[in-house]
Amino acid sequence: MKLKTLVYLLSLSQSWADTQTSVFTVSTTVVANCTISTNNLSFGNYSGTQVDASSAMTINCTNGTPYSVALNVGTGAGANFSNRLMTSGGSTMTYNLFTDTTRTIIWGDGTGGSQTVSNTGSGTDQTLTVYGRLTGSQTPATGTYMDTITATITY
Repeated sequence: MKLKTLVYLLSLSQSWADTQTSVFTVSTTVVANCTISTNNLSFGNYSGTQVDASSAMTINCTNGTPYSVALNVGTGAGANFSNRLMTSGGSTMTYNLFTDTTRTIIWGDGTGGSQTVSNTGSGTDQTLTVYGRLTGSQTPATGTYMDTITATITY
């Protein structure tokens, strides 16, 4: 009789082991985003000869996000993409910014013969180089010449 009771009790405990299931969704949305960080560009001391220099900017865009980086003409009065101007008081010096090491493609906003730089984000930092050229044979007055360039990323 004890064996029958044990079997009966085991069969009762199995009937309490019913289960129910439910499913749920896990989701997220990845939103396109970009950041841009720039470094100053210095031509150093000018001695009348052409000076080349470069600077870097760091772009970080969400993986797969296409972007374009434009540079404005700067703040020098009368500047354009063919001739950017650094100023010191009422004096100016001509220079330009380029997308390539040979300094043949002017980096601008896509107008006036200038180009932008486009790429696709990887989700990690990407470095873009700004190549500068200070024109030779200029006869500027002494002083510190400066310009301010705005880099704009569109994505």
